[in-house]
Amino acid sequence: MREVSGSTWVFQIMILFILIFACFLTLVLNYNKAYRVKNNMVSIIEVHEGISEESLALINNVLRGEGYSNTGQCPRGEDNWYGVINYEGDYEEAVEGKRYNFCFKRYKTVEDDEYYEIKVFYEFSLPFLGPISVFPITGRTDNFMGSNNQILDE
Repeated sequence: MREVSGSTWVFQIMILFILIFACFLTLVLNYNKAYRVKNNMVSIIEVHEGISEESLALINNVLRGEGYSNTGQCPRGEDNWYGVINYEGDYEEAVEGKRYNFCFKRYKTVEDDEYYEIKVFYEFSLPFLGPISVFPITGRTDNFMGSNNQILDE
């Protein structure tokens, strides 16, 4: 009888480690997806030299294609951050406490170049516990001259 209870204990430990490994694998794959989305977005913005209607449509297609559905809040206390509301290209100036699909901000340099900073979100969730926390993943484009058809022309 002692051998049966001993093997049951080992079996339960094995199942626990398999569950921990499955949760870890799920987290890594979701984190990888968020970074892949961010890198694709940065590339699209650089190719189109800014966020235009066309580049925003391409970004939204990437988000749909990757199955990206995480949302988060744009940086607090900073001006000129814009949040994308949906995958149809609707955006607004970021409001504190509201969740967006991704956020972006345009910066001007002293050489009259510009660059964008974007934030996508990684939702830390476990299969049995649900969502635990949301972490922003930040990306920055290279400097470029900027096209004439950007949506944030000032």
